[in-house]
Amino acid sequence: MPDGTDTYSRQQRFPEKLTDFSIKKTRQNKELDRRAFLKAGAAIGGGFVLTLALPPLAGSPVAAAEAKDFAPNAFIRIDRQGLVTLVMPMVEMGQGVYTAQAMLLAEELEVGLHQVKLEHAPPDDKLYGNALLGSQATGGSTTIRAFWQPLRQAGAAARTMLVAAAAKRWNVDAAKLTARDGAVVNPASNATLGYGELADEAAAMPVPAPESLKLKDPKDFKLLGTPAKRLDTPDKVVGKAEFGIDVKLPGMKVAAIAISPVFGGKPKSVDDKAVLAVKGVRQVVKTDDAVAVVADHMGAAKKGLAAANITWDDGPNAKVDSAEIVSQLTEASKQPGAVARNEGDTAKALAGAAKKLEAIYQVPFLAHATMEPMNCTVHVRKDGCEVWVGTQVPTMAQAVAAEITGLPKDKVKVYNHLIGGGFGRRLEADGVARAVKVAQQVDGPVKVVWSREEDIQHDMYRPYYFDRMSAGLDAAGKPVAWTHRISGSSILARYYPPAFKDGIDPDAVEAAAEPPYALPNIHVDYVRVEPPGIPTSWWRGVGPTHNVFVVESFMDELAAAAKADPVAYRKELLAHNPRALGVLTLAVEKAGWGQPLPKGRGRGVSVQFAFGSFMSMVAEVETAADGTLKVHRLVCAVDCGLQVNPDTIAAQVEGGAIFGLTAALHGAITLKDGRVEQGNFDTYLPMRIDEVPVIETHLVKSAEAPGGIGETATVAVGPAVANAVFAATGKRVRTLPIDTDALKTG
Repeated sequence: MPDGTDTYSRQQRFPEKLTDFSIKKTRQNKELDRRAFLKAGAAIGGGFVLTLALPPLAGSPVAAAEAKDFAPNAFIRIDRQGLVTLVMPMVEMGQGVYTAQAMLLAEELEVGLHQVKLEHAPPDDKLYGNALLGSQATGGSTTIRAFWQPLRQAGAAARTMLVAAAAKRWNVDAAKLTARDGAVVNPASNATLGYGELADEAAAMPVPAPESLKLKDPKDFKLLGTPAKRLDTPDKVVGKAEFGIDVKLPGMKVAAIAISPVFGGKPKSVDDKAVLAVKGVRQVVKTDDAVAVVADHMGAAKKGLAAANITWDDGPNAKVDSAEIVSQLTEASKQPGAVARNEGDTAKALAGAAKKLEAIYQVPFLAHATMEPMNCTVHVRKDGCEVWVGTQVPTMAQAVAAEITGLPKDKVKVYNHLIGGGFGRRLEADGVARAVKVAQQVDGPVKVVWSREEDIQHDMYRPYYFDRMSAGLDAAGKPVAWTHRISGSSILARYYPPAFKDGIDPDAVEAAAEPPYALPNIHVDYVRVEPPGIPTSWWRGVGPTHNVFVVESFMDELAAAAKADPVAYRKELLAHNPRALGVLTLAVEKAGWGQPLPKGRGRGVSVQFAFGSFMSMVAEVETAADGTLKVHRLVCAVDCGLQVNPDTIAAQVEGGAIFGLTAALHGAITLKDGRVEQGNFDTYLPMRIDEVPVIETHLVKSAEAPGGIGETATVAVGPAVANAVFAATGKRVRTLPIDTDALKTG
């Protein structure tokens, strides 16, 4: 293994060897430093509290729209025993951000991870907002990118003040003191003072100006860049970790819910008498589009719901089906859309091209199918409302509860919890809204839990996209024109209207408007088409999950038309893009690209820049005469800039690849008579353990700013597998999930 990379796999997550390497100092955001400010004070009951506030970062349409009102904050408390408490602005949902954010703080504060305690942040956009998203939201692979600088600054400021407090007590020059392992040390006398001993005095120290803070050079990191053990794992292993679904309160009731099977429908009749005859059932609650049975425990609630004999008014969407939606998209895609990018003259270049190619790609609606189904516990009183939930958007949850109850937001308390799978589903607050509506009719706290069927059939789905591609090649087979028309739903137009400008949804065109390749004439446009009878929302990777599939599959088609090797073809078009070229070169080297394979096997490749990170993936697949498809191996090269926890990066690549591979092989939500046809894991299939390939992850050592990682492999795997299928069979995959019937031979 050459220096500059580390190798991980499912069987072995730790590096084969650790190599010394030098990293040049990361460029600091001078404007961020200049405008940052810190506040210090005494904690209740004694100790030291440090508040860090920073302005929004540039580059986000959402952040830009709210820049004047946005001030993200992080809070540190150090008690008299020396325990450091970090109030975590972003929520943990399996992606490892609690540990990663604690590592950022601990590195500069000079404490061990074992000395850091974590707390969920209460809802407050001004204090805990994500500068890249413009609100207190965990998503978009943004946590490390948004908090890389603020949390390190907070740690450095606190350390500086603690050292100053020790210097004052000892009457020595602070410059002669050092900090390590949660204590200030005087090398001249070997005297030490723990942070807890200094907490009260540190609170009285002047706060250092942000520009005076000297952050560590990455080459001096002790913790960052090492495979640290996750802080949340021990409690999860022994069952002590509390997710939203685990909430237990005195006097709490449990509710099972049935929602109209057709979006936009409502309940028409319920057999209340039969429901109330079930032992343990306390009441039947009807809302605008649902029926809930409230009981002493979940078993009684489910039995009561089964006895309800609900009839439904299906409403205006009773006849909607998938074929109608696809037909609507097909027709809409024939008209020009809002222009996301236009460089050169594609019409002229196409007219003069030696060879022209056209293709249509389609990807389906997808559900999230999180391990923890939707749930929320609510207690509504006349003078207040309390909400216990695992959510990616605590301030949205608070606002929704306030709107429904008519209470001021400060009278709504939201207690966030660990999340058993988010994937964008919990960026919505519809589950909170339903629980609040039920709780308004219940005396005392009530936990509303969705069944797996309700969870899948009343999701907010990844949009169905319909893409038209065309390209022109010159006599040498090089692209001279590239057009890409995307047709589909706009999530941002509904979710955050200010970000939807001039007919463009930035997420819907991400990774399509800016492909990594040098293309002399390029035109990308977007047609907004809202499907009837089915809501759409964020899904792990969202826009790039479909755009990279289309771009990388079509790039493979161009290589085939030019009779060129897919890797060599890409390399020529990436000569201007060294980081993209670097991950491609590394991935194909590790995958053994070009080495012979048995009959029926093939390799495919994808390259991308998304979420601030570069990635290339090589898939090795095998097909049989009956169409059976087996993915044997995935080899992934990642350049995500400076690394916080390489073990977590590898884990996210593995989990993301499996999530994306599940969608590529099995995932599709379809409608018939207004109803979602899939209902549980027998019809909406997850990958089984015997389907999971060997996954190898190679991390590129980099001095660049950190990128996101949680969604990158989900994006990369679909096109890599589809291109491998073509290499094995000569059959092109343009629609997901892959139709194995089309792969049959003989």
